[in-house]
Amino acid sequence: MTLRRLHVLVTGTSSDAHTWNLIFLQLALEEAGHDVTNLGPCVPDDLLTETCVRLRPDALVISSVNGHGHADAARAAAVVRHDSRHDAMPIIVGGLLGTAGNPNAVHAPALEAAGVTAVLEKDDLPELMRLLAEIRTAVAATPAAVAAPAAAATPAAARQLEGAR
Repeated sequence: MTLRRLHVLVTGTSSDAHTWNLIFLQLALEEAGHDVTNLGPCVPDDLLTETCVRLRPDALVISSVNGHGHADAARAAAVVRHDSRHDAMPIIVGGLLGTAGNPNAVHAPALEAAGVTAVLEKDDLPELMRLLAEIRTAVAATPAAVAAPAAAATPAAARQLEGAR
């Protein structure tokens, strides 16, 4: 069985202006064979949801390193999940999601309650790759009629959104 490439939407949170984490993720995911649309930093929730509707990505990866990502990511996930077309889309959140203690573990229950599929620890690229491999296998087992809209979303189509920002 040949597995098709996943289309992964990578985004920062609305309050996080950092870009290096997003570029690193994009390059790592592309090197792993995925098609990536990188929305960049400071992404408003409405642009994120509009992009999910237009591109129908196989997975959404939200990264934050400003220490406030838990609140922004929970809100963004809840807004994305409000649209039933995204019920099955995995939402993976990682980075530095808080400022004290072990913030990712502390905030994981609230993020999961908001619709996040997985909360990764800071710098856990191997776990992200493992999750995406599972998603890729699951997508391959999905009937073609269901998988077709996501497969049709290409990076070229995503680049059209850049002018909208």
